[in-house]
Order: sequence, then C-alpha cells, then structure tokens
Amino acid sequence: MKLKNKIYLDYAATTPMDPRVLKAMEPFLKEKFGNTMSLHSWGQEAKEALEESRGVIADLMRANPNEIVFTSSATESNNLALKGLASANREKGNHLIISSIEHPCIMESAKWLEGQGFKITRLKVDKYGLVNLNDLEKIIKKETILVSIMHTNNEIGTMEPIERIGKICKKRKIYFHTDAAQSFGKIPINVNKMNIDLMTISSHKMYGPRGVAALFIREGTKIEPLIHGGGHEFGLRSSTINVPAIVGFAEAVKIAKREMKKEGKRLTKLRDKLIKGVLEKIKGSHLTGHHKNRLPNNANFWFEGVEGESIVIELDLLGIAASTGSACSSEKLQASHVLLAIGLKPWQAHGSLRLSLGRWTTEKDINYVLKVLPEVIQRLRVISPFKPWEK
Repeated sequence: MKLKNKIYLDYAATTPMDPRVLKAMEPFLKEKFGNTMSLHSWGQEAKEALEESRGVIADLMRANPNEIVFTSSATESNNLALKGLASANREKGNHLIISSIEHPCIMESAKWLEGQGFKITRLKVDKYGLVNLNDLEKIIKKETILVSIMHTNNEIGTMEPIERIGKICKKRKIYFHTDAAQSFGKIPINVNKMNIDLMTISSHKMYGPRGVAALFIREGTKIEPLIHGGGHEFGLRSSTINVPAIVGFAEAVKIAKREMKKEGKRLTKLRDKLIKGVLEKIKGSHLTGHHKNRLPNNANFWFEGVEGESIVIELDLLGIAASTGSACSSEKLQASHVLLAIGLKPWQAHGSLRLSLGRWTTEKDINYVLKVLPEVIQRLRVISPFKPWEK
C-alpha cells in the first residue's frame, strides 16, 4: 500500500541527514581517505580536516578546540563522563548526583558505578520534570565529586536550570556534567556562562551522520579513558578517527549556527499549534513536561484509556512516525521511568505519545496530525477495556 502522506515526527529519536552534510562528507568517503595518525600527505590532510571540525564544534559552545573529544555516540560520551571522572577522582570522593529522569545510559552507568562502590543520589523532579535547586544543595556533601543533570529531557522536552546548577557546582567545587544530546544545535549553549565542566553532544540528533558524537571536557578536568590503545583524542579515546563522520558533524554544526534562531522560532510556532490542537480536540489528553520551558520541537502527551504503542502503530499505518518515549528503550514493556518520576501512574504513563518536530516539518503536516489523531484515539478507546475518561 502506497501512503499518500509520509510525515516524520520522531526527530528526537534520530534526524535525517541534511543533504548539505552528505555533500561535505563525500570527499572524505572517496579521495580524502587518509588516517589522521599517518605522516604522509593523505594522513595530514585528514588530520587537518579533523582539527578544523573540532574548532567548528567548539566554537558553537564557546569552548576551546582541545576540550572536544570525539566519540562514537552520546551513550559512549555519557559513559566516559561518569565512569571516567569517577575513576579518576576516587581519592577525592565516592558520591555522584544524577536526576531521576536521565537518559538510560546515564542511569545504567550510575547503576554500574554503585557496583564499584560509589554512592549515587537520584535527585527527584517535580510534575514538570524540573529539579529542585534547594534539594540539590542539601544533598551535596564533602564526598560529592560529580553532578550530572541533563540539559533537556529527551522524552518530555523540559529544559533544566543548567546555568544555576553550574553555579552551585562551581561554588561547591564539584564537577558538573550535562547531557545536551537533544539540545545542542537547537538552542544556544555557552559552556563558560553555564559553568559546565563536561557536556555530551550528538551528531545524529542535529541532521549529521550517526556513529559520531563528542564530549566537551573542560581543560584541567581529571578524567580517565574507557578505551585504551594508540592514544587518539588526547589519550582519552583511542580508535582510528572517523573523519568523514566528524566532518559531517561539523557541517551540521555550521548549518545550525546559521539557522538555529530562525528555525527555533518556526518550530516553536508549530509545536504550540500542535499542543493547543491536541488538548482542544481530544478529551482526556494531557501535556507532559513544562508548558513553555521546553525544547522548541517537543510535544509529549498522555491519553486516558489508550496504550501508547497502539497509537504509534495506528499513526504509522496513516503515514506518521511517532514514538511513546525514548527510542533507546522503546522495546521495553515497562512504563517510562521519566513519566513515573514526574508523578504519572503506570497506566497513565503507558498512554504516552511523543511527537518531535524538525527541519522538514510543515504546517500542513501538523494539520494532518490534528485531523487523524483524534480519530485514532477515538477508535482505540472503543476497543479499550479500561475507560477512565468516562468517569
């Protein structure tokens, strides 16, 4: 069956590569194929492209180029941030603080560290997904070596008060890491103004290629590598450098720098139209996350009496790509830990739907979603054994 409409609204899971990015990568997939560790001209050409890309990416966050360490994914960057810093600073303390709504790779890294003798405090959030700064100050102790709070949540889109958290950490002389995989390239980030010591960013969340990400590590930060070998990336991440992907990442950053402000306004307008339309047209629909303090492209809802997986399948049959939450945990049957953390009951969390907009989303797309989504919810409620919306 050929669908009349093909609408991709899962940009938070991954973004399509911008054609301009692919064009920038192409020479490095063909004739400019040298290894950055080689002394000959092919190798030095690749090395030059690597360092130029490092500078482009550093500039967008106001960092120094030597503070950017390339990795294979945001998951690897987050693992390096937590495990690498904890290992290197064990003599200083054994206590780390994370929020209760972090990405699974942070949650699992923290769990692994607990098995190595570290103490982890999971900071609670309010109904919008915001951490409480007073609570944070209270749980910091002399053994605390790291606070890791994500910049924006990948499921509900809520933006945390990163600058204020950074100030608290700087004042208490504690390292501060933030996972900015969802926000980098969408909203401005200044690592110096925000007092960030480590920051995770990802290429495929901003129209670059998959298989490349980075970790900003402020100069002077004590950290140990997870991957040992030939000493690539300042000795912090050994492995043959993926030059084509890094060049693509840098091109995606260049595009974001030029277009971020205008695109942010456009997406915010479409997002607000989507949220308003869903809440008005569908009885028993609820917005999750902060109503304003959220990513410009994120709209997350839960619907009474309907399972999120069923909504996603029905929308897919209508040509719309959506998700129930994080793509990294979409195969798990349990309710989202993020939605449970903001106070939803399991049956409410199971009725979630995340619609994330992007560069190729149009107003026509939003109108189509607002036309078919109420029909989908109505159909599913008819066959649902649980009908709380009728009370």
